[in-house]
This record gives sequence, structure tokens and C-alpha cells, in this order.
Amino acid sequence: MTRVAGAILMVALAVIGGPAAAITPQRFEDPAQQHRYEQLLTELRCLVCQNETLAESEAPLADDLRREVAELVRRGESDAGIRGFLVARYGDFVLYRPPVKTLTYALWFGPFALLLVGVGIWLALARRQRGMSAAAPLSPDEQRRVRALLDGDEDQAP
Repeated sequence: MTRVAGAILMVALAVIGGPAAAITPQRFEDPAQQHRYEQLLTELRCLVCQNETLAESEAPLADDLRREVAELVRRGESDAGIRGFLVARYGDFVLYRPPVKTLTYALWFGPFALLLVGVGIWLALARRQRGMSAAAPLSPDEQRRVRALLDGDEDQAP
């Protein structure tokens, strides 16, 4: 019985502690380097998760990129040099805030364009609805026929 309990405990610890162990922390002797490293991780995107920074991601590729960034920081590369190296290798997508340039216009201005298209469609539908609700008044003959139908005098309605 103790073997089964021990096995269950090991599985539970692996499941609970597995994600926390996925992120390999990088430590530096120099606090300035540690700060630079941590700052860079918040500016770079995980290429697998796509909506997480390298600091947040638990993906194995993110762990590899964190080690690469740590190595570049240890070698004394500048922040711009590290970003440039990663952009050359993975494209502007690796930057959490890509630069505004011709290739990234869709990323920066696409949401606003979609919002404008949505507002335009909404206004067109509202205008059409307003035009439909403003029906012409009934002529006296049409009023008489409607009144006859509502009163039940079907003989008088043509």
C-alpha cells in the first residue's frame, strides 16, 4: 500500500510541479545584467505561444530563446544588438511591439481599419432600417379597408 501511495504522490508532484519547472531561471552575478536580461524577456514574444512574452512562456522553444538571450547578455551584446540578432533570425514577429513600417502596417492599423468597416456597416444598416420604418401614411380608401377587415366586415372590404 505504501508503494501505491508513493507512486500517486510522485505523479501528483510531477503534474503540479511540472509547469513551474519548465522555466529555467537564468542568474547573473551583475544586477545590471540581470535587470537587462529580465527587461529583454518582457520585450520579446514567444514564437510558440504568440501572445506571451519570453518571460511568461513555458514552451521549450521559449526556454531555448531565454538561454540564447542570457548568453548574448553575458557576452556583452547591446540590447539593440540582441533584438537585431533575434529579428534577423525570426523576423519582426519576435518583438512584442514590432516597429511601425510597411511590413507591419496590418499589425498596427488593421484593428482600426476593421473597427471603421464595422462602424460603416452598422451605420448603413441603421440608415436602411430608418428608411424602412418610415412608411407612407395610408390613403383614406386603404384606411377604410383596414378598418373593415379589423371590424370583421369582410363584405365591405374589396
